[in-house]
Amino acid sequence: MTQRDPLQGRRDFLRASGALGLAAMLPGAVRAASSTPGLAPQANAGVAAGAPLPSRAPLAQQPFRRLPAGAIKPAGWLRRQLEIQASGLGGHLDETWADVGPNSGWLGGTGESWERGPYFLDGLLPLAWQLDSPVLKAKAQKFIDWTLEHPWPNGMFGPRSNDDWWPRMVMLKVLTQYHELTGDARVIPLMTNYFAYQLGALPQRPLRDWGRSRWQDELLSVLWLYDRTGDARLLQLANLLHQQGFDWQGMFADFRFKEKVDVAALEAKGGDAVFMKDLGQRVHGVNIGMSIKSSPVWSLVSGSAQDREAVHHQLAMLDTYHGMPNGMFSADEHLAGRNPSQGTELCTVVETMFSLEVALAITGDAALADRLETIAYNALPGTFTDDMWAHQYDQESNQVECSLHRRPWTSNGPEANLFGLEPHFGCCTANFHQGWPKLTASLWMATADGGIAAMVYAPCTVQTAVQSVPLRIEQNTDYPFRSRVEITLHPAQATAFALKLRIPGWATASTLTVNGHAQATEQAGRFVTLHRAWQPGDTIALTFASKPTTVPGFNDSVSVRDGALVFALPIAESWIKWRQRGLTADWQVYPASRWNMGLPENASFHRTEQPVGAIPFSRHQPPVTLSVQGRAVASWKAEEGAADPVPRRPQADAADTPEMLTLLPYAAPKLRITAFPLLAPGSDEHPKDDHVS
Repeated sequence: MTQRDPLQGRRDFLRASGALGLAAMLPGAVRAASSTPGLAPQANAGVAAGAPLPSRAPLAQQPFRRLPAGAIKPAGWLRRQLEIQASGLGGHLDETWADVGPNSGWLGGTGESWERGPYFLDGLLPLAWQLDSPVLKAKAQKFIDWTLEHPWPNGMFGPRSNDDWWPRMVMLKVLTQYHELTGDARVIPLMTNYFAYQLGALPQRPLRDWGRSRWQDELLSVLWLYDRTGDARLLQLANLLHQQGFDWQGMFADFRFKEKVDVAALEAKGGDAVFMKDLGQRVHGVNIGMSIKSSPVWSLVSGSAQDREAVHHQLAMLDTYHGMPNGMFSADEHLAGRNPSQGTELCTVVETMFSLEVALAITGDAALADRLETIAYNALPGTFTDDMWAHQYDQESNQVECSLHRRPWTSNGPEANLFGLEPHFGCCTANFHQGWPKLTASLWMATADGGIAAMVYAPCTVQTAVQSVPLRIEQNTDYPFRSRVEITLHPAQATAFALKLRIPGWATASTLTVNGHAQATEQAGRFVTLHRAWQPGDTIALTFASKPTTVPGFNDSVSVRDGALVFALPIAESWIKWRQRGLTADWQVYPASRWNMGLPENASFHRTEQPVGAIPFSRHQPPVTLSVQGRAVASWKAEEGAADPVPRRPQADAADTPEMLTLLPYAAPKLRITAFPLLAPGSDEHPKDDHVS
């Protein structure tokens, strides 16, 4: 068989979708978009402003579509949280960290030229527009303009010091968001030329290392462009990415990593040079977090229900063998089993969130939203200081000390759970920014039948369109600290459409009213659909019932949940500055109170609520607490700054009487116990000579 000239593929691609014919192929809204950067957002290429494009045939249709970037703005406590991020490292990182500073390779400098500039932008860009901050927009615009104005002659883009596929995958995600926000006409030609170049180059220079593990992140951008141009060559590129990318679905179908991974032993076995030099990449937490969306995203091309549903098996394997009480899986830096003293990398948290946001739209499974909320409202804020000027590389569910001591990490070093600028590795310093803004962008989605759906609950406003009619939504709530959500609809005119509302899987009951009139609701874990002609000012009230409950875990331990929140025992904290780092500092945190407490079977909890303060996940003003009686477990100790594995069914310390414990939302204390030993039967009884009223 005659081998095809790879350059011919690129020439064909350019001929089909290149600059000369591009304008005629694009929707009118895109052709009319301003090419001047920094202008107010223009109309999206959808039916109306704020409405997403439908999937273009032959791509599979999906039950939900994420709204264009900028359609959802934070309100209430969520806006305060984003303002905290903007006032902290999120808005000032370029002023104190050279890797994204003025000498960045993504600004034409000689500094860091790989993933950190794109990572930073992937969160800075949506943050800037969600807060409508001219200062943050200007910071992002510098990187965008340099990228768009300095393409390589062959179609490649980015710093000339490397031609790695991986960092460009991140920048492509940035450019898709930027185009949705501004309509900048420079974006689509640059992406078209780049994909044309890549189509010709991949046969000789295939995906490797990080790019091979993370191919699905580029596939998102390829399909985004296909929906706008309809160029069939993009589907050819999609198939090539899938062919060269790592088979995550296959790995989890025959999942062999069922305990803490010894990476050195794994690499010593060798014999798999086809995959990548670092055999540990397949058990690398961030790669796995990104891979959670791989099967659903590929299902848009394959049309296979098996591909679409494979995400559930993948999550089940992670839960079974590496699940943590905070909704995440252990990965410090590699899969590490279920001991809650193992850590989880911050990059893994935000990438898992984004994967769940994508998979939720494609599968329509409400259970993915439950998991997303658990991670977003516990693991995400739990790894930052309140002011978001410092973060951890690894967080632990049972975190009794943050110090330079050695820990039971699978491969990380002693700095990994310090709070600081760039503890251990700087990838999380660049990448954490996407967590809150991308959650905000996923609170509501469009439905396949032209309606709108509430996917994740948090205070926000939405500007979109249904049935080509502009629609503004106001969602007022203190969820997850409270269980009531109020939604007011403002269509430009009375319009009939379906409104879907998710009933969380943990809800023991729910009530629903429209304009004060009771409506039928749905069982937990499903969407209730309201189909009617909606009038301007119509108001929906939705209330969920829940009760504190214990969840079984590692070594018969239990964690405590109420609604979307996980609760933890706070440990008194002694913060010691290790070193100044420009505008911020690195900190060690030592325990100043006893932490080795157990809970009895059939524990009884009392819930107390306070106002949600300026810092939503504050230790000093927690919006909700739980009280429960516990007993000390003297045999449970710490070594090298890490709690020993939770003991199985220990006896309580007979020398101590029961005491009332006050549990806080997981993210509030930075030293905490989240997985408690379940006391042996009889341990909750008072000693015979104990006279406790």
